[in-house]
Amino acid sequence: MTQRTTRTFSVENIKDFKQNLLSWSQQFETALWLDSNNYEQQYSNFDSALAVEEFTAIKTDYTNAFDKLKEYQTITKDYIFGYISYDVKNDVERLSSNNFDGLDFADLYFFQPQKLIFIRGKNIEFQYLKMVDDEIKNDFEEISNMSLQSKSRGVDSFELDSEKADIKIKLRIHKDEYHQKVTKVLEHIKRGDIYEANFCQEFYAENATIHPLEVYRHLNEISEPPFASFLKMDHQYALCASPERYLKKEGAKIISQPIKGTAKRLISAIDDAKIASDLSRDIKERAENVMIVDLVRNDLSKTAKMGSVKVEELCKIYSFKQVHQMISTVVSEIDMNMHPLETLRSTFPMGSMTGAPKISAMKIIEELEETKRGLYSGTIGYFTPENDFDFNVVIRSILYNEEKKYISFSVGGAITAKSVVEKEYEECLLKAKAMKYVLLSSK
Repeated sequence: MTQRTTRTFSVENIKDFKQNLLSWSQQFETALWLDSNNYEQQYSNFDSALAVEEFTAIKTDYTNAFDKLKEYQTITKDYIFGYISYDVKNDVERLSSNNFDGLDFADLYFFQPQKLIFIRGKNIEFQYLKMVDDEIKNDFEEISNMSLQSKSRGVDSFELDSEKADIKIKLRIHKDEYHQKVTKVLEHIKRGDIYEANFCQEFYAENATIHPLEVYRHLNEISEPPFASFLKMDHQYALCASPERYLKKEGAKIISQPIKGTAKRLISAIDDAKIASDLSRDIKERAENVMIVDLVRNDLSKTAKMGSVKVEELCKIYSFKQVHQMISTVVSEIDMNMHPLETLRSTFPMGSMTGAPKISAMKIIEELEETKRGLYSGTIGYFTPENDFDFNVVIRSILYNEEKKYISFSVGGAITAKSVVEKEYEECLLKAKAMKYVLLSSK
């Protein structure tokens, strides 16, 4: 196992330290920040983590992607951070992706960070590889003492960038076309080809310049989700405000927490409580959630010990800053000798972003969607040296290629036999609201 030099410091003002840490991370070509926003959850290893500077890395297209990752993770025996894009489905199920892609992200990317920093409560733990002198102490002091001037430097450049080009957000699928496409999904459901499909559409901006860190901070501030992440790979960025966990491994235990069912938050506490209660009893939303729970149970059973797949929570309402969500928790137990990659491989892509039956749904949405999903509806996360892992679902996210000046965010919804096209469209607009707002208010 790779040896890291570890030092822990205590900090009183964690909020300021986190802001400084993120600003400090921008000097590196590669940075990945994971933040739970102190959201109370049963399964948690840290409040936040920052991984920067590649020591080793793997970047590949979908061909044999899981085998390549398996080999890399096995050899490295260390923390590795990165992502698996939705299109790695083509490795798992021998499918294809031929839709338009304006972002050009690699299908799979992981790196072993030279510098790794965990935040747990008021404790900051530094874990460095190949350290020079007092590097940890020096970095800690530099981060702690960052001046307001150095922090605001990013904001100034952001304002200048914004003057260069107005952000004009366009829809890849317009309203009438959306109606036609969802109607086709409903025809497939009536024919019995599928029970449910997660149909997605892209919002995008061309020739647009943003300051990624400031946009991420704004997006995170208005959402405060438990699976937020900020990814920087040279000129490519993912600004992710995800509320959803895809898959976590803790020893022999596997945890999946699919989301299906959304309602907006209301200002009045009484109205807000009522809309949450209505969501919990909504027959259509519960049916969507239960279908995906069945799919997840089926996926987990492929690697689980006999009889170990259980539903810990079914259709529980969790409240976030902007929306209420219906979340279920499905768990299983695996043999400790099984490679951690096998559970990821056998459940990927996550059922909440595909539909049921999974392969038929993926073929149909590939045909009807206009954009290659790429990192959207893929997953960002990490492996530990002990072979544990934790991965989110890349939703409520802005993807940005700085070189191509291309901004993209996608939203989707589960289409079932009970779906009303107009309501599905409204739900998409609700999900798009936060991303649209932060981009347009960034000018």
